[in-house]
Amino acid sequence: MTIAAAPAPSRPLTHRLGLGGLRRVPAVVLIAFAVLALALVVTLFAQFMMPYDYDAMNLRARLTPPLPWEGSNPAHPLGTDKLGRDVLSRLLIATQTSIALALLGTIIGAVLGTVLGFLAAHFRGIVDEVISALVDFQAAMPYFIIALAVLAFMGNSIVVFLFLMAIYGWEKYARITRGLVLSAREEGYARAQHALGAGPLRTYGIHILPNIVSPLIVQLTVNFPDTILFETSLSFLGLGVRPPLTSLGQMLGDGRDYLVTAWWLAVVPGLTIFLVTLAMSIVGDFLRTHLDPSLQD
Repeated sequence: MTIAAAPAPSRPLTHRLGLGGLRRVPAVVLIAFAVLALALVVTLFAQFMMPYDYDAMNLRARLTPPLPWEGSNPAHPLGTDKLGRDVLSRLLIATQTSIALALLGTIIGAVLGTVLGFLAAHFRGIVDEVISALVDFQAAMPYFIIALAVLAFMGNSIVVFLFLMAIYGWEKYARITRGLVLSAREEGYARAQHALGAGPLRTYGIHILPNIVSPLIVQLTVNFPDTILFETSLSFLGLGVRPPLTSLGQMLGDGRDYLVTAWWLAVVPGLTIFLVTLAMSIVGDFLRTHLDPSLQD
């Protein structure tokens, strides 16, 4: 009996593109990568980049407009808020908080959904039915309403908030993983590993997971902007990050009462949310084009 050889793993995106491929990357994608790189730097080093303490108040300088508007102060290039706090410093910390929470929640949700997808595909039967029912339930229910109900019963805390973000979108990973694993188990390399006596953990972790990871990465890039918008929506309503911490949604909520007299308080965080989510969506679409096997020629 001839055992089919395992297919060679797909080459990394950077190797497949090469220098010539990088030159063919659209300019808008390069700009999106630059925006995400800047956001990552801010997330890692915001405390070292802010010119002032983000919560330091100076009532004499309250509602100072940003440069180059009349009455602006070069010491506060993005202006100040209603308490005289530096908007640039608060924006850096808010960006760090929102992106860190969204990234952590997205990763936890991806791991949870992927593990449940593997369990459903491996055990089938009642385990598969229960996990599929949970997937259908979360997909059918408006998650924002569920989050509001949980916050109403359990109260608002950073732990509860992070838990809600962590289980946001897990069902998408579970559904994708289940289908991919069921298909991969019928491939020659998986059957060969089973015939050679490899256990489930080795087969799934070393052989199947690397062959299905590309669609999961694509899903992660798609889910990340949704998670940021979910966080900012709750914080905008006062149900997410609470003072003295700050986030983009909280800054946007604080600035809604000053849209006429101090527009920058809402425009600056709102524009940041728009740029980060748009950049991630562009990068996600680009990665999907190059990583999704169904789109390959």
